[in-house]
Amino acid sequence: MTTTVVHLALYAALFCGVSAWTSNKRSFYPNARTLQQEQEQQQSRRNFLATGGALIASTFAAAGGLPSPANADEELMEVYFGCGCFWHVQHEFVEAEKKILGRSDDELTSRAGYAGGKNGASADGKVCYHNALNVADYGKLGHAEVVHMKIPPSKFEEFAAEYFKLFDDKGFRPDQFGDRGPEYRNLVGIKGGTNSDLAQKLIKSSIATGDKVDFAVGKGDDRDAAKVVFVMDIEKYPFFIAENYHQFHDGFNFGENYPNSYNSLASKYAQKGENFGSCPNGMLGVGVGGL
Repeated sequence: MTTTVVHLALYAALFCGVSAWTSNKRSFYPNARTLQQEQEQQQSRRNFLATGGALIASTFAAAGGLPSPANADEELMEVYFGCGCFWHVQHEFVEAEKKILGRSDDELTSRAGYAGGKNGASADGKVCYHNALNVADYGKLGHAEVVHMKIPPSKFEEFAAEYFKLFDDKGFRPDQFGDRGPEYRNLVGIKGGTNSDLAQKLIKSSIATGDKVDFAVGKGDDRDAAKVVFVMDIEKYPFFIAENYHQFHDGFNFGENYPNSYNSLASKYAQKGENFGSCPNGMLGVGVGGL
């Protein structure tokens, strides 16, 4: 199946109501731009950064560098982000919840899990990590590793910015040349997918943090494409929570050993009654590091 990759310029045109497609319009591919398009895009970005940057700076100064509170009447929305192995990604979003929303350890919503597959869950509702019993394997179900959270809609751009900071200057994720395959693909899940107003904010945030990736409409079971983020409709491709032993885990790189106060959060939430499913414990039944 061919994946249609939609570049930022096309996204902007579509969302602003501009007629981007005509009978003689050439196909759009990542990094395939005419000189005129490149100049227009650069000018647009300069204007955005000039106005948006000033607004961000003044807002930060007014807040004294502290988390700015969301509207108390805002209903929290669900969103997920995927960018390789979910261990490190969860830690970064836990830090984001604390920094952006001022949440304490008892209020954190970031959870590791699986999403993006066409097949959803198994017949008994399970989605599991690889295991020796071959029960509801998330890879075979077409899912990728993601981190799900509940945040105020007004803070989505700030969380999106934290996501794009995970990519290096060339648009590669941290484990691009380590963990590979559809299970580690880049994806963002929002209500409505590319048809949502949130997709516009996602693009703005991407531009503001260096415009390092392209975007594609998530169709489920998508491939692992470097420098491409699949935008999923979270209602069509929902989140499935991962096992307890994957939650608040140390990172995948050497030196990413987080403090016990972080690692112990999974057991604390479980003691409070949170359900992390009933999947088998990894390939060897150990329940540590995927084993």
